[in-house]
Amino acid sequence: MVARWPVSLLALALLCPAPVGLGAQARGQDTRPGIAVFPFDNGGSYGQNKDNFDALQKGIAGLMISDLAANPAARVVEREELQKLLDEQNLGTAGRVDPQTAAKIGKLVGARYVVTGVFIDFYGDFRLDARLINVETGEIVKVESDRMQRDHLFDLIRTVAAKLMKDANLPALPRQASDQRLGRQVPTEALTYYSRALLYHDRGQKDKAVEMYQKALQVFPDFAEASDGLKREKTS
Repeated sequence: MVARWPVSLLALALLCPAPVGLGAQARGQDTRPGIAVFPFDNGGSYGQNKDNFDALQKGIAGLMISDLAANPAARVVEREELQKLLDEQNLGTAGRVDPQTAAKIGKLVGARYVVTGVFIDFYGDFRLDARLINVETGEIVKVESDRMQRDHLFDLIRTVAAKLMKDANLPALPRQASDQRLGRQVPTEALTYYSRALLYHDRGQKDKAVEMYQKALQVFPDFAEASDGLKREKTS
């Protein structure tokens, strides 16, 4: 698996992109378009503590991954697979990843598209910007931006993801699946706990991750992503 290469080989791979189709071969000839969602950058936010903003970088991406994975026509790269690669390349805390670097990393995980973005929370006025990048060309295919109050953060993430994917040549979700997605409302408080769980997981703080998943589920018992994360944390 690519994410397990030694760091030196990964560095070489970033300089010498893999041949077209290598990612699909490594995944049993899965020809669906792959999509990798990078952690979203904090563009300079105010009104919460630093850990909450650090956590939202991962939580926004995590929920966007979940939203995109609902479409069976796409193969969405697992968050942990991409995070491991970013950590090995020391890109997880090095600031924003430019489109060219994102495209090169996208090739390593067999993606056709990568999503990068930035958020700014100004005392509850929340803005989310996202870019869809073609891995083969490094071209920014589309940029989407929207803003809402922090209380509607889940709606904001879902809206931007839907707009962005219109240019990824993916068929629409079946009606029933689409209605189920639109009918779900995740409270921002639960989303914040979920985001912190991802942050603590990536830091290796398993007990804290479990605690945050449990708090997210106390707020919103039907939070499938938090429930799945809690199960993985307890069995790992």
